[in-house]
Amino acid sequence: MKTLCGRGGIGRRARLRSVWLRPCEFKSRRPHLIYSGLTAMKKKSLAVVLVSNGPGELATWVRPVVDELNKINKSLCDNDKLNFTLRLVLVPCPNATGKEFTVANSWNKFELIINANSFWQLLIKPYSFASWPQKGIVIFLGGDQFWSILLAKRLGYINITYAEWISRWPQWTNKIAAMNAKVKELIPKRYKNKCQIVGDLMADIKLNSEILLKDKGKRYIALLPGSKKAKLSIGIPFFLEIADHIAKKNQNITFIIPIAPTTTKSEYLFFQSEKNPIAKYYSSKIKTIKNIKDSNFDYVIETSKNTRIYLIKKHPCYEILKECDLAITTVGANTAELAAIALPMLVVLPTQHLDMMNAWDGILGVIGKISFINRFLTFIVKYFYFKKKKFFAWPNIKAKKMIVPERIGNITPKTIAREVLFLIKNRDHLKSITENLLKERGEKGAAKKLAYIVFDSIKKLH
Repeated sequence: MKTLCGRGGIGRRARLRSVWLRPCEFKSRRPHLIYSGLTAMKKKSLAVVLVSNGPGELATWVRPVVDELNKINKSLCDNDKLNFTLRLVLVPCPNATGKEFTVANSWNKFELIINANSFWQLLIKPYSFASWPQKGIVIFLGGDQFWSILLAKRLGYINITYAEWISRWPQWTNKIAAMNAKVKELIPKRYKNKCQIVGDLMADIKLNSEILLKDKGKRYIALLPGSKKAKLSIGIPFFLEIADHIAKKNQNITFIIPIAPTTTKSEYLFFQSEKNPIAKYYSSKIKTIKNIKDSNFDYVIETSKNTRIYLIKKHPCYEILKECDLAITTVGANTAELAAIALPMLVVLPTQHLDMMNAWDGILGVIGKISFINRFLTFIVKYFYFKKKKFFAWPNIKAKKMIVPERIGNITPKTIAREVLFLIKNRDHLKSITENLLKERGEKGAAKKLAYIVFDSIKKLH
């Protein structure tokens, strides 16, 4: 029997990347990978490696495909069942939360999980992590398509890419599973034979029908101020004031904020306080944040103007978002997720605080403390980037037209509140946005179709 690392026997206290394993101890104590003892002992002839990144992709892309693949195999009689293992490789991604490993591990569906911070080590020396069968498949289900192609080439496996909007490297992938016909149209003619339209993995999102927020006299608005500090420093004071202006005009609106996994309630308190230099431009403050028991929500914010805003920690919380009438959101990947559940949105990006680079994250936050560099960066962003870039929300970028409203520039919470109140009163307009969002997505059943493509590929490799 081959060992997991290709050196020594498991029963002889094999050494795995500086970690000694006792007899019958098959789970690594290293935080970057984990083995399933039951599957690791069996000799498998083929590996199915799923490449992904964030929690959204794991929940809505990876898990449905894995479930369908296992379902297909279990439905066959014993003689027809295929022999393969499932492995998950997480890749570097600026939008990842760092909790993807824990989430995937809790499913108990993978023989091996490799964390994003070990991806480069995996490419350099894959056999230091595990033994890899001679034949296998690498499937792109999140992140950068190039990483899955690179991994497939390194392992000598075939590559299957799920292309939601575009297939970026068709010449180097073996099969392309496209979300819709638009994706296939963008593929060069000589590579179209690799492509099969499977539909929209996000359309297969299973919502919990037990969660019902609807009240005949209530309307529900989701607020998404962002998750990173740079966005929160502007988003929290700005969105709090939007909520206060709306609540002043309409008392029958309930506000909901889905807290990103990387965000805590303490950050909400910090960014609305005097410690945040941007907060001084806005009058709305948080009076209290209290825990809620026996509710769909985890906390409730009460602003200084007595507006109540409910916070939910569950991620993703599509069941609750789906019941909202409208979302007010900043730019980013969240616009793609809202589009996937066809939730009408108003996208806002106030640019009047760009000169406050010292409130930003990363290198911009460091060099932004230097006065003349701050002014130079602000000038470049305002007068070149914003003028050149036509759309900022993902559904608009992909549709190449304005299907959800964007408000970019020197905007005020009062102006945004006024537009929100108009949208809430005009149900036909919201319905039109929903219909346009649905048109840009693909059909349901993608997980099953993609699983069959993988299954057929496995059969050909056996």
